[in-house]
Amino acid sequence: MSDINLVAPSLLSCDFAHLAEEIKAVEDAGADWLHVDIMDGHFVDNLTIGPPVVASIKKASKIPLDVHLMIENPEKYIAEFVKVGSDRVTIHVESTKDVRGALKKIRELGAKPGITLRPKTSLDEVQEFFSLVDLVLIMTVNPGFGGQSFMPEQMEKVRHVKAWSQKNNSKLFIEVDGGVNSKTVGVCREAGANVFVAGNAIFKSGNYQQAIKSLK
Repeated sequence: MSDINLVAPSLLSCDFAHLAEEIKAVEDAGADWLHVDIMDGHFVDNLTIGPPVVASIKKASKIPLDVHLMIENPEKYIAEFVKVGSDRVTIHVESTKDVRGALKKIRELGAKPGITLRPKTSLDEVQEFFSLVDLVLIMTVNPGFGGQSFMPEQMEKVRHVKAWSQKNNSKLFIEVDGGVNSKTVGVCREAGANVFVAGNAIFKSGNYQQAIKSLK
């Protein structure tokens, strides 16, 4: 797994007036997944999209949808997000009183579950769930808004997850999201990450293919 480097453009940074064209452009440029941020204005301050838009993204996409739920009580909405085409569904440990139940529900419905660490989330809060998920997402900015600066201190968490994965012979995807670009991706890869979410670094680059290639 360590030799896999996947790039997941964050659609939050794309031009939503030309959503289908943007999706095709990053797919043609070599994107592996599409990262879709769902925010409810409660768990994080920002408010983004819901299941109807995810359904439209799915219709336009040929690659997996990596859906990141930054919402309270995600168990209420998991079925709907899976129904409209979410291939991966990642939740925050702080967002629900029944983390295990929510992760189990994601898998039972046919999607692949993930767990997220915000910068202030300790490893002690999430490690018990590593065996239940396919993906661990380490946020390298505070979730809610794009364009923030990369937090290199979060690489210690990446190294810890990588060590756990190796020790337990696990094939976890270790994803980083926030301030990832051609200058910061190297330290992420060195620490053990193998999936890189990038928004502005791709959609504001002027050359999607070159931007994705530089991340890989």
